[in-house]
Amino acid sequence: MFFIDRKKMTSSRRYHLKSLLLSIAAGLLEAEAKQLATDKENYMNEHCPSLSLPGSLQELQELCKKLNQTIDKVDEERYDMETKVAKTDKEIEDLKIKVVDLKGKFKKPVLRKVRMSADQMLQALLGSKHKVSLDLRANLKQVKKEVKEESAEQVGDWRKNIEDKAGMDGRKKMFESEA
Repeated sequence: MFFIDRKKMTSSRRYHLKSLLLSIAAGLLEAEAKQLATDKENYMNEHCPSLSLPGSLQELQELCKKLNQTIDKVDEERYDMETKVAKTDKEIEDLKIKVVDLKGKFKKPVLRKVRMSADQMLQALLGSKHKVSLDLRANLKQVKKEVKEESAEQVGDWRKNIEDKAGMDGRKKMFESEA
């Protein structure tokens, strides 16, 4: 197509060209719609035979059975296709993950903060069969206050502690007293 300079064209000429383009486009759309209609009619004639309704009840029942069989066959094919598509989608996802792993560019997903008590967490992990309640405070160790008293005694006479610990004998006494 050629390039048209807008500045050198008059408004009537521009309007005339625009109307020509619109009329050509409308003609193309009509032709396309007619082509689609004929294609649909040809497809229906090829794949869907004309329905001839029999007169007797028994023939109608046989026709219904045939139609049900074809419906079942089509449903089975549809189900098979859906499972194939789901399987290939899963394989594609796995391959994408492998590609990302091989490239070494792994984006961490954004994690949500979840507020859960220990009981709720255990119930979620173990399922509803196990109802375990945790008393976390029962497992804590008791802190003895005697430790603080010993440190106060050691601070009192620092000269005595230094003399006792001086030399190898002092170090030996330290290890023996701790064990």
